[in-house]
Amino acid sequence: MSVIRAALVQTSWTGDKESMIKAHEEYARQAAAQGAKVICFQELFYGPYFCQVQDAQYYAYAESVPGPTTERFQALARELGMVMVLPMYEQEQPGVLYNTAAVVDADGRYLGKYRKTHIPQVKGFWEKFYFRPGNLGYPVFDTAVGKVGVYICYDRHFPEGWRALGLNGAQLVFNPSATSRGLSSYLWQLEQPASAVANEYFVGAINRVGIEDLGDNDFYGTSYFADPEGRFVGDTGDPHQPELIVRDLDMELLATVRDRWQFYRDRRPDAYDPLTRA
Repeated sequence: MSVIRAALVQTSWTGDKESMIKAHEEYARQAAAQGAKVICFQELFYGPYFCQVQDAQYYAYAESVPGPTTERFQALARELGMVMVLPMYEQEQPGVLYNTAAVVDADGRYLGKYRKTHIPQVKGFWEKFYFRPGNLGYPVFDTAVGKVGVYICYDRHFPEGWRALGLNGAQLVFNPSATSRGLSSYLWQLEQPASAVANEYFVGAINRVGIEDLGDNDFYGTSYFADPEGRFVGDTGDPHQPELIVRDLDMELLATVRDRWQFYRDRRPDAYDPLTRA
């Protein structure tokens, strides 16, 4: 497939889980109507960004993955013929919780999941209260649109996972996020394009929008796709409003870039041993 039509969803909190799920079902239908074959939602897509506070009541948003929400979108993926990346709050067992993204193929098959590896703990992002660090490595999923990887929000500040996804064969990596205007906006349009260049794949970067009742985090949207030359594919998303972003990704560019820059051939893992020592 030389060109993939891909979609991202950035949206605001509607007030309850069911209305958020229904909103995302509608976004998926709109994307399919525009010809999209793969879609990724924002971090913890069916809930508020509850990590602005530390309150055990929000553990109730966790569910098994796969589980009821995964299965609901498996049926929709099958109906629409669309690959879906579903960032959710996972309960592996009582008290064992992860920030997770499920990946569903275009025929509705559940392919697997990625668990967020790097967990922040700073004002407005109290994630260690809610999540254990991921323990599934950096899987890449062989989908109907090619090899897809996931890296979640705070992960993007750590180059090692980006490279691991590339070494595992990723062609398109999604980074669903919930990040705040006052904290990270100066990095938002820098890090993911740079990672796309360094690792020679496409990146889809998603950020929710709005200010939620739980805190003053101002989620600034501006979701986008970056190509392996570090360029935005079309415009970035709106900085304030919900938006469905649909773009055409020219996958032939991967071969061009990988032939030009032999980053994988010329890397020196034999020289990196000190970096792996605790």
